[in-house]
Amino acid sequence: MAGSFVRRIGNKGPAIELRQRKKPKSSEYKESAKEKKIDDTAVPERAPKHVLLQRFAKIFIGCLAAVTSGMMYALYLSAYHERKFWFSNRQELEREITFQGDSAIYYSYYKDMLKAPSFERGVYELTHNNKTVSLKTINAVQQMSLYPELIASVLYQATGSNEIIEPVYFYIGIVFGLQGIYVTALFVTSWIMSGTWLAGMLTVAWFIINRVDTTRIEYSIPLRENWALPYFACQVAALTGYLKSNLNTYGERFCYLLMSASTYTFMMMWEYSHYLLFLQAISLFLLDSFSLEQSGKQVHEVYKIYIFSLFLGYLLQFENSAFLVSPLLSLVVALVLVKCLQLNVKKGTFVAKIMKVINFYLVCTLTVTLNIIMKTFVPHKENGYMLKFLEVKFGLNITKNFTMNWLLCQKSLQAPSQDFFLRLTQSSLLPFYILVLIICFLSIMQVIFRRINDKSLKKAVTLEDGRIGERPEIIYHVIHTILLGSLAMVIEGLKYLWTPYVCMLAASGVCSPELWTTLFKWFRLRTVHPILLALILSMAVPTIIGFSLWKEFFPRLMTELTELQEFYDPDTVELMTWIKRQAPVAAVFAGSPQLMGVIKLCTGWMVTSLPLYNDDDLLKRNENIYQIYSKRSAEDIYKILTSYKANYLIVEDAICNEVGTMRGCRVKDLLDIANGHVDCEESDKLTYSKYGRFCHEVKINYSPYVNYFTRVYWNRSYFVYKINTVISFQS
Repeated sequence: MAGSFVRRIGNKGPAIELRQRKKPKSSEYKESAKEKKIDDTAVPERAPKHVLLQRFAKIFIGCLAAVTSGMMYALYLSAYHERKFWFSNRQELEREITFQGDSAIYYSYYKDMLKAPSFERGVYELTHNNKTVSLKTINAVQQMSLYPELIASVLYQATGSNEIIEPVYFYIGIVFGLQGIYVTALFVTSWIMSGTWLAGMLTVAWFIINRVDTTRIEYSIPLRENWALPYFACQVAALTGYLKSNLNTYGERFCYLLMSASTYTFMMMWEYSHYLLFLQAISLFLLDSFSLEQSGKQVHEVYKIYIFSLFLGYLLQFENSAFLVSPLLSLVVALVLVKCLQLNVKKGTFVAKIMKVINFYLVCTLTVTLNIIMKTFVPHKENGYMLKFLEVKFGLNITKNFTMNWLLCQKSLQAPSQDFFLRLTQSSLLPFYILVLIICFLSIMQVIFRRINDKSLKKAVTLEDGRIGERPEIIYHVIHTILLGSLAMVIEGLKYLWTPYVCMLAASGVCSPELWTTLFKWFRLRTVHPILLALILSMAVPTIIGFSLWKEFFPRLMTELTELQEFYDPDTVELMTWIKRQAPVAAVFAGSPQLMGVIKLCTGWMVTSLPLYNDDDLLKRNENIYQIYSKRSAEDIYKILTSYKANYLIVEDAICNEVGTMRGCRVKDLLDIANGHVDCEESDKLTYSKYGRFCHEVKINYSPYVNYFTRVYWNRSYFVYKINTVISFQS
């Protein structure tokens, strides 16, 4: 019928007449617009310039506050680190000892890169490294994600910093600078969500006050998460801006480019980054499923970033198969496939609702199926210890395995203590976070209910509407913080991922007039205008919080900077000095993995194990070397050590005579359980071993221990034994 109507118009010829009618309409519209503009004398001519100037001033002050907050935090970390370790007054060996465990390994490779004759030669030696672990050649760049060290070494030499600053100061300076970027990104994210930079200031205040629970920078500077999480914070800030409904084209492009760059960089800096991005992808999937139509296209653009970053990371990380078998890739591919299979069903109908459920089911099923297929056909070295650990953690399995039980005993892998919640409550962070989360969550549920009942949602939510749950960026952050919080309630170490976003969400909520308006709309206030009261509270509440935090916690922060602490570990310094002076260059040392990391950094000597838990062979080595603290014979220990070509054995008195606070979590207790020397099912009844504990017996110079081991050095903490190559049995 429409086609016949067009043909009739074309045949009778009024088409020209219709075109001519548009001109007077446009001219009339222009004239009326002019008349309206002339008549509208109530609006002054300088109003647009005044508004533009006010907006510019707000953005300028906010950006200045964000950058200043990041710089001040970086300077604070540097000053606190100097006071804590008295760093500038220490010798190089004493400075390096402050890097413990896996942190020592990362920094040692930074030193190796600086000693290399060229960058290419240094990279080759790291990718074909056979000078760290005995009888093992590893690709250290891939296995330990050493891209931060490669970048730091290049910057140090390219900028000519070797003539200005020592390598260690340059290294930790970069990390502290990244922490400043971290804080700035959280500031910007809170600012975008609330519309006021006051929220960013409150975010930074909560972050610094609760830094014991927001970052591990004070304890282990070179950790991968300290390098990676600032880039993730930048990615979240860009994603938050990208999801905003009223974003212009240029802002959208900028956010997309920043999100692409930060996603890829984050993925290259940390081996576990794709798991965190997997949680983010789940949040975006739920956002796309339950929220606004206009967020759908944006979300699928983010999926493209994930796919591009995964495949680029796979290629540039020496074809690392961990990217191909990651759950992130399986989820994103499933989402893209389901999107292609979606039918153009009219929205709001019963069929559309059924299709939504079917699509949700298909995504879940396809994700699991694709991940199983990828792990079946793609050769990978992904460890199954993580899955086994979760099974034991949730009581689905019982094991006597030393490594599993040792991991379960680590404080960072246990459920958070009451002190954690008490600290967050004392700083007022937890109560306001719960308040903001409840209001936002209930508002989101209200949006979902309206959507189920086929009620249209506004494309642009105004302050008067009081519907904070319709904003895509709010929905995303609520889902994301719930997912991260659920994991943090199980494993305390994950609180460092969750707590920074608790600070951001709580601050953006209490500073957002829209949140207060949403609350007042529910209570149907009559006495005071809800918008006016919301504007007052969005300024008054954060001001009161900030003043109370300043009064209570600022003196503590200043006290920390004025107190001069000292890192004192003379026994370890003496041990490292003896190794560098007395041990042969080709010697191989055996001992606890944490000590081996320090030896590798401070001396450069080869070791039998490393404090890394992403390789099955290293995990097995660690368990075998730890047998020096078990009830095994001298011959058994000798066979284990010589199988790894060890020349020297180091026994630590702190482990041998450990008095643990947790029952059954001492290293020697876990070894007795694994070796069957303790029956855990019958009230820890001892099953007598033929041999005493090796670390005790070897200190007593009698046969057969002196036949295999000769003590060559000792102090209050360490006992060093040379492993005899020729065994002379004594009676």
